[in-house]
Amino acid sequence: MARKGYVYVMSNPRRTVLYIGVTSNIVRRTSQHKSGYGSRFTSQYHCCDLIYYERFDSIEDAIAREKQLKKWNRSWKMRLICKRNPDLRDLSNEIWREDE
Repeated sequence: MARKGYVYVMSNPRRTVLYIGVTSNIVRRTSQHKSGYGSRFTSQYHCCDLIYYERFDSIEDAIAREKQLKKWNRSWKMRLICKRNPDLRDLSNEIWREDE
């Protein structure tokens, strides 16, 4: 059975930094970022807010999408994020409720 996967974007409170990641467990991963243990980059730049995510049926598809998004320029990324989350609010509570 294939593991599901997620591509996600974390940002700092001022929304000046974007971090794109991939995970099979988005609830655990966002919790790690919020507690400062997600990655050295997100900890250093205070990227603790989940502002975008996509769910995939396989982790391989999520990895492919992550690689694609990392090649995009910032304006393309922001346009994608704002289509789903125009207020750039933290979606952590939303994803945690979905997982229950």
